[in-house]
Amino acid sequence: MPDYSDYFWLKNIPYFCSQAIFSDETINFRMPAEPSQQDSITITLRTGRDIVLQPFLCREKSRLPMKKKRASFVFDYYQVELPPSAETEHYYFCIEGEGFTLYYTKYGVFEKYQNEGWFEILKNYHTPQWAKGALMYQIFPDRFFNGDQNNDVLSNEYSYLEKPVKRVEDWFSNPEIEDIRNFYGGDLQGILEKMDYLEDLGIDAIYLNPIFVSPSNHKYDIQDYEHIDPHLGIIEVDEGALLFGSENNREATKYITRITNETNLEKSDMLFAALVGEAHKRGIKVIIDGVFNHCGAFHKWLDREGVYFGKSKGAFQDKNSPYHPYFYWNEDGDEYEGWWGYENHPKLNIEGCPALMEEILEIAAKWVSPPFCADGWRLDVAADLGKSKAFNHLFWQEFRNAVKEANPNALILAEHYGEAKPWLLGDQWDSIMNYDAFMEPLTWFLTGVSKHSTHARDDLYNNADVFWGSMIYQMSKLPIQAITTAMNELSNHDHSRFLTRTNRQLGRLDREGAAAAAEDVCLSVMREAVLFQMTWLGSPTIYYGDEAGVMGWTDPDNRRPYPWGKENMELIAFHKDCIRLRKENEALRFGSFKQLFGEYGVIGYGRFTELNRCVVILNNCHNIREIFVPVWQIGVREKGRMKILLTSQERGYHTESSSVTVENGHIRLQLEPKSGVLLKEV
Repeated sequence: MPDYSDYFWLKNIPYFCSQAIFSDETINFRMPAEPSQQDSITITLRTGRDIVLQPFLCREKSRLPMKKKRASFVFDYYQVELPPSAETEHYYFCIEGEGFTLYYTKYGVFEKYQNEGWFEILKNYHTPQWAKGALMYQIFPDRFFNGDQNNDVLSNEYSYLEKPVKRVEDWFSNPEIEDIRNFYGGDLQGILEKMDYLEDLGIDAIYLNPIFVSPSNHKYDIQDYEHIDPHLGIIEVDEGALLFGSENNREATKYITRITNETNLEKSDMLFAALVGEAHKRGIKVIIDGVFNHCGAFHKWLDREGVYFGKSKGAFQDKNSPYHPYFYWNEDGDEYEGWWGYENHPKLNIEGCPALMEEILEIAAKWVSPPFCADGWRLDVAADLGKSKAFNHLFWQEFRNAVKEANPNALILAEHYGEAKPWLLGDQWDSIMNYDAFMEPLTWFLTGVSKHSTHARDDLYNNADVFWGSMIYQMSKLPIQAITTAMNELSNHDHSRFLTRTNRQLGRLDREGAAAAAEDVCLSVMREAVLFQMTWLGSPTIYYGDEAGVMGWTDPDNRRPYPWGKENMELIAFHKDCIRLRKENEALRFGSFKQLFGEYGVIGYGRFTELNRCVVILNNCHNIREIFVPVWQIGVREKGRMKILLTSQERGYHTESSSVTVENGHIRLQLEPKSGVLLKEV
């Protein structure tokens, strides 16, 4: 039997790569919109072999022969048309030759039949075109930029978790261990004033952590879904007194005026609309954070703190409140259930209260509709909503219907760890925050520590086999629609900053202190990670300040303020160049993927369309490595040249043009320690 890896180019790669170098008209991973249409599936085989091959597309009870449609200098193209179907299609490929049969599933090519990992076509699974491969920028509003000091939370304005809130006077100070009630003053006006910076960086979308009325700086304990927090918006009416010597928030009259006055609320809402409008003028989308599994104890529906006393009838204040069914209560009706036991996070009884469900769905539609016109939702702890799996899926189906009816181009992204497939069938979420198939495998490979900087695994550090196995296995769980829109982050508000992870140390703010997060960080590894992020499948998402060199342990230390005037300008320039190259090469945003290389500390892959073929190689070792890369597998001609677009090294990076020779479909590269290189065929 011949070595089939020489001519079957899809060896050991997952199903999402099989769209390869074809146009959208040639391959379609969705069921047809009309019964009269058909789906065509195409695979490619290496040419130049004196072996007769017959590929088949196989279903459970049938197999369809694939016909050769055309040939190129590298591949033969075989195609088959699936008849229309009202159901999801599952299939795999087999290729018959002289005396052998090969089987191809999501998990690669095998000599024996595999009854798992079949490909699938999901009916009517549509995601917004703008979101496919879009570059996102996550902003934690309180820490980005203070554009309006008149709306700052004031020290002693109110009490939060039995202690007074505090206004941080020094923008450049690091977060304290108990940071939750400390406010730096970042706001929507600050984002507006930095819109030139964001546009110049090259982003396609802004993702905002929660911006609705809330007493905390992170705002995941919302107290009013109907309005933007005036502390992030506009405070025009500013009457009342600060809270001194008391924990009774009924006496926090300045706070109550600020967050309940209709003028403040309306003007804050319209400032958000203005922000979205300005972003849209620049071609930038805006995604907002939805926290619907739980609210906050301050919420006007519950009003445990009494700040809405006399304005609404909170369930904590009155058992006869119309909002009492909005929460889970004990038998006496005087103690409510908190999410994971957190008293400050009352779990919402959406499953048992149709009125609440309807209200949440109205909120979901409101903010993606005029005059606000947000471009989508990121959903906090989305799989936890409700009490049963059946209701959870039902709710997200209704949520999707409400959002898509209001704005068909809105994106629905969910925070989720673990198996997400039940929600990714085209009727609930569009995609997820990509922890399992991006942040975690990349972090382990490049740093050997966890995404929280709390655990170390030397066996995973520089382990290319584990890296590729993890990436392929985890991505194979996701539909192609979810992969192309997945939020690929190096850092965010829940995990340590990636630049801190490059020191390969374990720590937290309360143990090691803030200074330790900056010790022995490795900018060259950060550049490797950014190059990978900007050339990988999905939507690369920058956590504000990562591009400027912000460091920090896991929260609250990861929420340090953006260092305006003290940025690492070279790292910003590196981000800009990577983003520019991503936009200049369609393969890096829309192209297919092929694993090309993997040895200890070194990984390489191709991104390619029919007209644009790119290769990325990372060397995370401390020594020079010489490697031989089979670029023919992404359609590069057997003889020719590839242009080096960018090279990162231990001491910096450069974009000066140079080239390497392609011989017999391969390139030979000598890689510097802790380096990365991006090439394209010319």
